[in-house]
Amino acid sequence: METNPIKNSYFDLGRVFYQSIRPTPVRNPELIIYNQALGKELGLAATAFGSADAALYAGNQIPEDAQPLAMAYSGHQFGHFTPNLGDGRAILLGQVVTPGGRSIDIHMKGTGKTAFSRDGDGRAALGPVLREYLVSEAMYRLGVPTTRALAAVSTGEAVYRERILPGGIITRVAASFIRIGTFEYFTARDDMAGVKRLADYVIDTHYPQLKESETPYLGLLDTVIEGQAALIAQWMQLGFIHGVMNTDNMSITGETIDYGPCAFMDHFAHDRVFSSIDRHGRYAYNNQPNIGLWNLIRLTECLLPLIDADAETAVKIAQPHLEKFIHSYQQHWLKGMRAKFGFKSEFDEDKALIDELFAIMAEGNADFTLTFYQLSRLEMDASDDAAMLALFDDAPAITRWLAKWRERLRRETSDDDGRKTMMRSVNPVYIPRNHLIEAAIRAAEDRGDLTVFHALHEVLQRPYEVQPGKEAYMQQPQPHEVVQQTFCGT
Repeated sequence: METNPIKNSYFDLGRVFYQSIRPTPVRNPELIIYNQALGKELGLAATAFGSADAALYAGNQIPEDAQPLAMAYSGHQFGHFTPNLGDGRAILLGQVVTPGGRSIDIHMKGTGKTAFSRDGDGRAALGPVLREYLVSEAMYRLGVPTTRALAAVSTGEAVYRERILPGGIITRVAASFIRIGTFEYFTARDDMAGVKRLADYVIDTHYPQLKESETPYLGLLDTVIEGQAALIAQWMQLGFIHGVMNTDNMSITGETIDYGPCAFMDHFAHDRVFSSIDRHGRYAYNNQPNIGLWNLIRLTECLLPLIDADAETAVKIAQPHLEKFIHSYQQHWLKGMRAKFGFKSEFDEDKALIDELFAIMAEGNADFTLTFYQLSRLEMDASDDAAMLALFDDAPAITRWLAKWRERLRRETSDDDGRKTMMRSVNPVYIPRNHLIEAAIRAAEDRGDLTVFHALHEVLQRPYEVQPGKEAYMQQPQPHEVVQQTFCGT
């Protein structure tokens, strides 16, 4: 008997918020992976989701107490507003309450057509399912707030993209799948009652401490601003490029959501873009903080009528709250970067020294992750710098910088072993590199071989530990392995 039932509180908001719909069954589901550790953490043993059941994670069967629905939302996609998006290939099954008392959404992607599918088939190819599973779980192990992958299945059916591909479905969990675009959906329809109902739901469910505030909607805005500032700073510290920071892909709970054309940088460049659809670099690496603010301005526009009935007054009240984003982001970024560089104390010139390394990395064609991995292993003298220098085309430039860095380290008061321990706790050995993900996808889609996927997933579970015999997983790609573009799964 289930003692931890699934209940869809979103269902109670009313039909304007969603389409009530069940997943479309698939022909021959086979389980690829079930995240036992996550299931245990969430207390799922007392639910239908406590077992590795292919039929369940394909949507062929759903728990009796589930109330599946496709969520409605809008979105600014590459700056252009699309009023009617929604879950075109996904379904929210409902929530479970964890042993710690948290409410967690369970969401499936690739489950068939909904009212929001437009011309799409509502399905997902196996490749994007594997990519999201690998990257979202790697992000969690790297310490970044993210949706989590609970299970993945192959469907036994083909999907039709540029070519015929095997299908897959991923089941994922998050604090919430409400997006900035969800608020935009009701604003676009001049439905302020809907905006208020949504805001109240978010506060009740995720930020109940705001209910006692005299200005709960400003409190909600501040909380989302702070969450996005901290999140994007972490992306930047790891060389992660989301790839499609549309407002419909930005969570109101500060989690990384929707791993479409995402990528981790190999060779560093401030303007690095991988997404095949980002033709003008809107979501390039260095643009991510600015786009985060742009998206938050869109959220603020939705909340203005709740902040004050007079539009001009509401803008004046909200403006200084939005301005907090840049300051908060810069604080989070600099704090995280100081740790990556081995600095516990704070000096005004730290940012200039950090920026100088990034400029040398860009000029020297250096690998982002390996640069910081090698930096975290250097001693206070220059006796063992060879591996670090080998990463750069311009060895004299990085040699001069290392002398400045060591001089800065001499101003630290903590012991050097502690410095190295700190650096190694934030500078990963392994990331889900593009060429490794592509190799896993090609093996699965082209040959039906999932061993490459499982081997990569296993390594990524311990990203900060050197794993003997796994050296190939930490190396930058060979010229013929370089991935120049990544693609959405739609």
